[in-house]
Amino acid sequence: MIWLRTLTLLLLWALIAWGVQRLIGDPAGWITFSGGLVFSLLWRVWRMRAVSYWAHHPEAAPPASAGPWDDILAPLYRYTRARARELTEARATMQSMLSAAQALPDGIVTLSRDFHIEWCNRVARHHLSLSLPDDRGQNLLNLLRAPEFVAYAQSEEWSEPIIVRLTHGDQERAMMMHLAAYASDRRLLITRDVSQIEKLETTRRDFVANVSHELRTPLTVLAGFVETLRDMPPEALTDEQRSQYLGLMHEQATRMQALVDDLLTLSTLESSPVSDLRSVQAPAVLLTLRQQIEALSGGRHHFQWDIDESLDVLGAQSEMSSAMSNLLTNAVRYTPEGGTITVSWQSTPDGGARYSVQDTGIGIAAHHIPRLTERFYRVDRGRSRAVGGTGLGLAITKHIAIRHDAELVITSEVGRGSTFALQFPPERVAAD
Repeated sequence: MIWLRTLTLLLLWALIAWGVQRLIGDPAGWITFSGGLVFSLLWRVWRMRAVSYWAHHPEAAPPASAGPWDDILAPLYRYTRARARELTEARATMQSMLSAAQALPDGIVTLSRDFHIEWCNRVARHHLSLSLPDDRGQNLLNLLRAPEFVAYAQSEEWSEPIIVRLTHGDQERAMMMHLAAYASDRRLLITRDVSQIEKLETTRRDFVANVSHELRTPLTVLAGFVETLRDMPPEALTDEQRSQYLGLMHEQATRMQALVDDLLTLSTLESSPVSDLRSVQAPAVLLTLRQQIEALSGGRHHFQWDIDESLDVLGAQSEMSSAMSNLLTNAVRYTPEGGTITVSWQSTPDGGARYSVQDTGIGIAAHHIPRLTERFYRVDRGRSRAVGGTGLGLAITKHIAIRHDAELVITSEVGRGSTFALQFPPERVAAD
């Protein structure tokens, strides 16, 4: 205890002074006692200075010997160390939570009761075009002016999320937003970009509608002819008419068969794993396709073939043949009689391979090109049906390209023709 140490020190100096007085006499004892008190005072002042310095730098260890202050500094230092450890752990926990919030695929915005922005993660900044620290303290309702969101936020009832459509530049995105209350007077906004989900849902609906539409026409024709043949007496139709009806029925049945085959092919490509990589002798495949496609053309087109006989790739031969055939067939179908079709299979400067089919056909407008690989998408529906396409050829080709790490590149100009190319990376080229 401090008072006991002080009293002991005073008694010690008093005994020393008494001893000096007995040996030397007055006033040596009083001088010794006074000097001891002054020394003790100066020593305490020096120690107080060390304690004062430590008080301004509590992260360091306290003085080794602070005299009467030891009993105070030791528990204070232990308390300071414990609080420092707790603060370090709290900071680490907070940093871990912030890192986790930054890693979330959804946007997170913390708000005050009045919807003033306190913090948001990177995804939310992208979703809502926010910028921290510039937007910290700003009212979110002033920055996000979508009327449906403002009404939703002011309703105080947030049991369900809402879909808000936001425009960034020339792109519109569908954003799902959900508000929640936390910490008694705080608000949490969760955002999720559902544009792709909406697009996939729209694609699914369009796919079902398109399949139904594509099948309805041939089924209607078949049903009509079957009903006609069933209800009319045999002598009511001439042999020529009967042959014509049967020919039309066969044509529609073949069309349905081609559609079903393409749907099954597309389904297989989407659901099956990538086949084992084997060396595909592309020149041999193209030789077979050349015979087939020139027979399909029937001499109506001029063909130019530029084939590297030594260039092979790694992949699935049946899929490669299907993709190459689809591009050739489209060129024949959409190139007028007398047009030229140029087929090329060559190495690229980076060591990859490029298969291209260039025609002098009707060409495709630029706004149609990004959608050409969608299922059943047609630039001209009437012409597509007239030439016998199912609307799935390019979708199949795109999936095959993806499975072979290749890229389907389409360039076209209305009235001047089109070029469809499959570009394979160097790692897909088979070693000699």
